[in-house]
Amino acid sequence: MSNNSKTNDLTRIILEVINEEKPQSVKHLTKMLKESLNLAEEEIIESILKLQAKGVLKLKEDSPQSWSLATYLKTGEAVWYWVTITAGVLTAVLVFTISESIYPWIIARNVLGVIFVLFLPGYALMKTLFPTNMHAKTSIRGLEEIERIALCIGISIALVSIIGLLLYYSPWGLDLTTVVPTLLAFTSVFATAAVVKEYQQRKPTWMEI
Repeated sequence: MSNNSKTNDLTRIILEVINEEKPQSVKHLTKMLKESLNLAEEEIIESILKLQAKGVLKLKEDSPQSWSLATYLKTGEAVWYWVTITAGVLTAVLVFTISESIYPWIIARNVLGVIFVLFLPGYALMKTLFPTNMHAKTSIRGLEEIERIALCIGISIALVSIIGLLLYYSPWGLDLTTVVPTLLAFTSVFATAAVVKEYQQRKPTWMEI
C-alpha cells in the first residue's frame, strides 16, 4: 500500500469516527483510533493536524494537558526543526574536524557552511516571527517559495554581519572558534522558540467539523 493510499484511508477513518462517535477531544479521538487501528499516537496527531490545515477540522484549545511538546516533536510537522538543528550541528562538527586537504569531505563542509551562514539563521528567525498556521497574508506559508528563500538569505546576511561586528569588538574576537558556535547557538535558540510557539498555537483539545 502506498503512503498516499494509507494517508487517505486514515483520513477517511478519522472523519468516520468523528461523525459516528462524536469525540469531544483530540485526546479521546486519538485513544479511540489507537485502540482500533493500532497506530502510533504521533501518526494520528499528524493526520489530525493536516485536516486542520485543510480546514476540514476546527480545533480549539481547552486544556494544556491534551498533548505534549514531546509528542508534537515526533510528528511530521516538526521535521523542519530536526533538519535545522541537525544541519547546524553537522556543519559545526565538519568545520572543526575536516581540514582543507581532506577530499571529498571538504566539499560537504563548504556546501553545509554556505547553508549554515546564508540560510539557517534567517530561516530560524522567520519561523519564529511568522508562525505557519496564521492567515496567508501574515504566514510564512503565504509567501512564494522563492520569496521565502530570498527573505531567509537576506535576513541571514544581515544577522551574520551584526553578529560578526559584535564579535569583532568583543573580548573573544572574530574567528571560526567564535563565529561558528555563536551562529549555531543563535539558530538553535530561535528554531527551538519557533517550534515551541508552533506547538502552542496548534495545541488542540476539542474539535468541530
